[in-house]
Amino acid sequence: MRLAAMHPVKPACIASPEAAAASAAHAVLSAIYPDQQQKLDAALAESLAKINEGDSKAKGIDLGKRAAAGIIALRANDGTAVAETYRPFTNAGVYVPTTIPVFSTWGASTPWVMTTGSQFRPEPPPALNSTTWDNDVNEVRQLGGRNSSIRTAEQTNIGRFWFFTGPQTWNPILRQVAAAKDLNLLDSARLFALVNMAGNDAYVAVMDAKYAFNLWRPITAIRNADLSKNKATPSEASWLALGETPLHPEYPCAHCIASTAAGTVIKNVVGNDVAEITLTSPTAPGVTRKWTRIQDYIDEVSMARIYAGFHYRFSTKVGEDMGRKIAELTLATQLLRTAEARR
Repeated sequence: MRLAAMHPVKPACIASPEAAAASAAHAVLSAIYPDQQQKLDAALAESLAKINEGDSKAKGIDLGKRAAAGIIALRANDGTAVAETYRPFTNAGVYVPTTIPVFSTWGASTPWVMTTGSQFRPEPPPALNSTTWDNDVNEVRQLGGRNSSIRTAEQTNIGRFWFFTGPQTWNPILRQVAAAKDLNLLDSARLFALVNMAGNDAYVAVMDAKYAFNLWRPITAIRNADLSKNKATPSEASWLALGETPLHPEYPCAHCIASTAAGTVIKNVVGNDVAEITLTSPTAPGVTRKWTRIQDYIDEVSMARIYAGFHYRFSTKVGEDMGRKIAELTLATQLLRTAEARR
């Protein structure tokens, strides 16, 4: 006892969490975006400059690099780099538009959370002579047409705003939520990871379904409505959507599944009510959208796809349902907090 008192054990130096996070982010982003190396190096230097020099910082940098290397190795053969082989539907010698649809192989890539891209594949879309089809195709014809006489200026702004898609739409929301809820580094990292794992799997699931069902977009359905022989949905040869229709099949709505997956994770981690969050969009200059409830953000994205002329209402609802299921699976299986951390 006297010897121990005279020579106390020196506590082991703990790796700096801040240095580890910055180093890991830099390594992963550098691997994905090598053309941005100079900017990423500058951002890393700025982050590390705020951390005191010493063993803790050095250990943090090393830990971050090793964690990044592990993630990069884990996803090295995830199928996202597979060359697309989409073949347009046509007859020999007959012209078809020559732009190839996008993400045709994405549904077969390796998910983070799901077992396969088809795990949450929905039921087929409604028949072209069903009441749901009649109602929804005529709704998007009226609300989503480029020259719509019933879409309001606010609805037009919303439709154009959400031509903006992908992680660049939800990550700014995450940053604001994390700051407003005063999340520490670990909880912030967990929130970002959960949302982006769910968001990735949402895209895997929706592309699996889109190319499985291959449903025509409103612009195709309305211009070719005579082919369905449904008098309740007359054809309109010159109809155009508010924006340029995305280059992949219609069903289900990709933007809806992704925003619902992201929003559902946020709601479960920090709650539905948040301090006012704002977002701007490069596709709607001068427009700022604001929400104090995460559900309002989710709902707005879904309606925006109808205002834009890109999706039928049934497709937005199915997308939302898939997004919720993927978020719930993510929350139930990934990055679970310990009992101590939950207290």
